[in-house]
Amino acid sequence: MIIPVPAELPLHNPDDGSDDCLIEAVGMRREYRIGPRTIPVLQNIDLFVNRGEFLTIMGPSGSGKSTLLHLLGCLDRPSGGTYRFDGLDVLNASDRVLSGIRASSIGFVFQTFNLIPTLSIYENVRLPFLYANSDREDIDHRIATAVSRVGLENRISHRPGELSGGEMQRVAIARALAISPKLILADEPTGNLDSDTGSDVLTLFDELHRQGATIVMVTHDPSVADRAQRCVHMVDGRTLNETHREFPK
Repeated sequence: MIIPVPAELPLHNPDDGSDDCLIEAVGMRREYRIGPRTIPVLQNIDLFVNRGEFLTIMGPSGSGKSTLLHLLGCLDRPSGGTYRFDGLDVLNASDRVLSGIRASSIGFVFQTFNLIPTLSIYENVRLPFLYANSDREDIDHRIATAVSRVGLENRISHRPGELSGGEMQRVAIARALAISPKLILADEPTGNLDSDTGSDVLTLFDELHRQGATIVMVTHDPSVADRAQRCVHMVDGRTLNETHREFPK
């Protein structure tokens, strides 16, 4: 059972008086060099995501969805065009600056959970703070609150091998939440889960969005995409069209 998300660790507030646009990509490209050949993966991507928005990205295998997510998360750089994250020019930023952005502003949730099996829930959620200068008491509070948000406070000393698939994904979400990110990026977060467990995880994402989180999620499942405010459809490294869904006020 997914518990309601408390507001002890504030998610980014879209009404804090700052520019509404968190992600600004214009003509963004990603190419790879293999010997003398240039392989285009993303071509002329225009994408804007506002603070507090829930966006999904859909497309067939090989359409460039995960590559786009890596660029949005500053795990990689565009080959051309422009990409600004929270006003930062990613293309020209130093590796050190991008590392700091990933550590402090972007929470990642992957299909394969990416947990270290020898570490407890607490230790896995603490990983983003390994090189942080935050006070230990503050870090402990953030971890405890994030784990409570996903309903695993009574299992915080358990290791991944003692958890179900759904519980492991909730640990991954807690790890993303602990830094109070400006953006949550999720790559097929229900892909390794059965339908009931996946539904529970998506309910948690819905609740986080209602609390003000900005979420960009890659999925191949139309029923997952339908939960978002907006869905961008990709084919062959291009964004083709969008669908929108109205949320009740």
